[in-house]
Amino acid sequence: MVQLVDADIKTREVLEWKGLHVLHFMGSSCSQKLRVYLNLKGIPWESHHIDLPANENFHSWFLGINPRGLVPVLVHDGAVHIESNDIITYLEGVFPNPRLVPPGHEDGVAKLLKHEDDLHLDLRTLSFRFVFAPPGPPKSAEALRSYAAGGSGTVRGIVDHEKEAQIEYWKRAAAEGFTDEAARASARKFRAEFDAMDKVLARQPYLMGDALTVLDIAWLIYAHRLSLAGYPFKRLHPHVFAWKEALLSRPEFAKEIAPTRGPQESRPGAGQGQASARSTLEAVAEF
Repeated sequence: MVQLVDADIKTREVLEWKGLHVLHFMGSSCSQKLRVYLNLKGIPWESHHIDLPANENFHSWFLGINPRGLVPVLVHDGAVHIESNDIITYLEGVFPNPRLVPPGHEDGVAKLLKHEDDLHLDLRTLSFRFVFAPPGPPKSAEALRSYAAGGSGTVRGIVDHEKEAQIEYWKRAAAEGFTDEAARASARKFRAEFDAMDKVLARQPYLMGDALTVLDIAWLIYAHRLSLAGYPFKRLHPHVFAWKEALLSRPEFAKEIAPTRGPQESRPGAGQGQASARSTLEAVAEF
């Protein structure tokens, strides 16, 4: 679990916060995952909205809380926790009921959540290509300079390189756009995952059996975002499609899924550096 130490935190006021506070953005997939988890647990929390399109996560105040500049962030009685899956793991220990990680499966679930998290940049690529579709660089050079300059630069008191990786991603996106090649590679990774999930969900209602778990929350958020991008779940993965629709009908999930422009409203070829005339995920991925 990633709990920051005193030296990591430059925005000192949060050390005095009492209760459960969540810094988040409505349309952030990782924030959505945490909010759904909190809803299912029935845990009360105080909201602090961080406007990602306005680059508030690159401002010194926020970087003084999370040096990586990412949401969500949990502040629990002055202790700062970052990374959504680590936050959920922490909360599962503090608020064990109702169980969303099956007893005895903690290590296995942690590995599966790490695998899900490893696909986050692929989800970002497909989101910016087919859902958000910015007409130019998604992050300006000025915003990235602010990002690079802010925060302590350490996590757990150790020099942290995650922000450098994030900045490199955004610089590459500015230079190249979200290309067919990158989108195709990301989409095909997800197809392999959902092919396997479809077989599992053909024989049981949830990913780990008869009970809802954090894995269902995490993958539902991905599936919903990819649906907005035009991923053909109903055709390719009918059991995943039915599972997704059933979860989205539940208020704990539905209230946290931000209405976001879908692919039918995106401009063909939108996004800097995209020369291909193929404008849909299905066409680019060759599904």
